[in-house]
Amino acid sequence: MPRASSCGARLRPEEPTMHDHRRLGRELNLFDTDPLMGAGLPYWLPDGAIVRHTLEEYIREAEQRAGYRHVYSPVLGKRELYEISGHWDHYSEDMFPPMDLGSEQVLLRPSLCPHHALIYRSRPHSYRELPLRMAELGGMYRSELSGVLGGLTRVRAITLNDAHIFCTLEQAVEEARGALELIGRAYADLGIRAARHRLSLPGEGGKYVADPDLWRRATALLREVLDGSGIPYEAAEGEAAFYGPKIDVQIADPAGREATLSTVQIDFHQPERFDLHYIGPDGAKHRPVMVHRSVIGSVERAVAHLVETHGGAFPPWLAPVQLVILPVGDEQSEDAHALARRAHDLGLRAEVAGPEHGTLAARVREARLVPYQAVIGGREAAAGLVALRVRDGHRPDPLPAAELLRRIGDRVAARATGLWAPAAA
Repeated sequence: MPRASSCGARLRPEEPTMHDHRRLGRELNLFDTDPLMGAGLPYWLPDGAIVRHTLEEYIREAEQRAGYRHVYSPVLGKRELYEISGHWDHYSEDMFPPMDLGSEQVLLRPSLCPHHALIYRSRPHSYRELPLRMAELGGMYRSELSGVLGGLTRVRAITLNDAHIFCTLEQAVEEARGALELIGRAYADLGIRAARHRLSLPGEGGKYVADPDLWRRATALLREVLDGSGIPYEAAEGEAAFYGPKIDVQIADPAGREATLSTVQIDFHQPERFDLHYIGPDGAKHRPVMVHRSVIGSVERAVAHLVETHGGAFPPWLAPVQLVILPVGDEQSEDAHALARRAHDLGLRAEVAGPEHGTLAARVREARLVPYQAVIGGREAAAGLVALRVRDGHRPDPLPAAELLRRIGDRVAARATGLWAPAAA
């Protein structure tokens, strides 16, 4: 029987909601945890893995279209790497302890940016190559205290949709604005929305890089990005990264609690620490600017928010099961399985739920979160047709199988959030 399928921000156990992703994630067989794996280390079940994989492929494709090139980098680094980046001095309390490896100490990385700085530094660059957009869906680790862990929103092993744009000073505002536009398009495709945009600034008593001039320059550029984009925003002290200010895109769960999902940062600090440069038109070395951006933040938090936003009723392109086929009786079983095979050949995720799973009414209820239900009774089988039930209540006239699959495939390929469209005239 197909599983009804289908994410959120930080929730406390004493405040359950109808769309709490922790409850839904288990009920819909998306993810779970085991004490032997450890707190804050969820594993993904097959339906959850489909959602995660589909989301990851979506973001890779979106980044490729936007001119990003993808890399892979290791989740370990020498302690010296994070001393250079400043993470060890400013962020070590959130990092896992060093591991002795012979005469060296290595760490699980808390961030991808030092690795990307080294990749950039490994080759000479001309101004003609810039902007150079480098992206990765990479693992990182945070030593979160057990009391703040919860579901997918606060975990210790994180897969981050990260990217770093190495560019000239003159290109930085345009690149950061392009990153904000990419975030907006992704939210539209995912059927989610930003609660607000925040300009995150340093606050009193925080452990920040001590370079007031770099902070002023970066803050001024981010204000220019936001003002030029026409996006309303609020400044918030105490929310900056240790090395610079950032734009945070805030989301809210169904109970109104906020979390940061996406970020854009303009960074002068890391290029300085890693002595990054490019050769300008004058033949001299120049320091690039590093724009950090994350379109969907961590995959874990993004999936949590999708579960909570949609309550398990994912847009068709994200749904673990896109089409459930319901033969009324055993006589239609062969037709149902033939339709499933045709759907699979077209790349659709389809399952058959036959009479062995209960009455037709019970099977319809069980598959209520699946976007499309195809019912095949004796009349439909004789006419070579399929009766379609759409999750949003549409009941089109019975359709030939080829047309049914084509129209569902069109909605999935377009990553449409709407479930059904009238037939073209």
